[in-house]
Amino acid sequence: MSVPAFTDIAKAANDLLNKDFYHLSTGTIEVKNTTPNGVAFKVTGKSSHDKATSGAIEGKFTDKANGLTVTQTWNTANTLEAKVELADNVAKGLKAEGVFAFLPNTQSKSAKVNLHFKQSNFHGRAFFDLTKGPTASIDALVGHEGFLAGASVGYNVQQAKITAYSAAVGFNAPTYTAAITATDNLSVFSASYYHKVNKEVEAGAKAAWNSKSGNTVGLEVAAKYRVDPVSFVKAKINDRGVAAIAYNVLLREGVKLGVGASFDTQKLDQATHKVGTSFTFES
Repeated sequence: MSVPAFTDIAKAANDLLNKDFYHLSTGTIEVKNTTPNGVAFKVTGKSSHDKATSGAIEGKFTDKANGLTVTQTWNTANTLEAKVELADNVAKGLKAEGVFAFLPNTQSKSAKVNLHFKQSNFHGRAFFDLTKGPTASIDALVGHEGFLAGASVGYNVQQAKITAYSAAVGFNAPTYTAAITATDNLSVFSASYYHKVNKEVEAGAKAAWNSKSGNTVGLEVAAKYRVDPVSFVKAKINDRGVAAIAYNVLLREGVKLGVGASFDTQKLDQATHKVGTSFTFES
């Protein structure tokens, strides 16, 4: 198995616990389309529970022959962003990115340069923000026979000091993964576990402890069941008694529907529940 990025060491468990739960927004719509010349467009819109709306339009062009990808995004906050990626040109496994953003209302600009280097047993990344500091964030993860270990560090070039650091260890197997992370300058600890029980069932859990805020350990467990080839259900609950359920189905080729809800099981007589839906159209 390939070595993931440092922040993805617990990706399987995090995806199971966080993705495809549609109650976070009252409504979400996503439309994807690819033109004959290879430009992929994506339009997204969301309506939050406090009645705020947001949206974005993205266009992506990929030249696989030259390893070039150009992505442009414009959102309802009037932020214009352009991302240029160049992969495997200088060296196999090396990808360079330039990310540039502009806010016309405030005339503020940002420029970032990112480097990714991936080999069979190593995954390293470096992120440079040229307009703030400048600052740098570097992380790396190494792997051997399923065992993973890595660290990250943030550095302010102008002040010449380390601003943040984290560490993580884990184990990846074909049907299960486990990881322990220490973030926020080794003050927030989490342990996660993911298990693909069989083709239909997935299960996972995560425990987290913030050493700065007390002795309470947060716990969350989740499960996913694939009902048939075109639909699945998910459910999760945390130590505070907040539960969430979700259902995703492929209505027809290119059209997906997601519905979800969350409930505070300790306050069922109060209006604390949330309900949301999601439509995805792809052609």
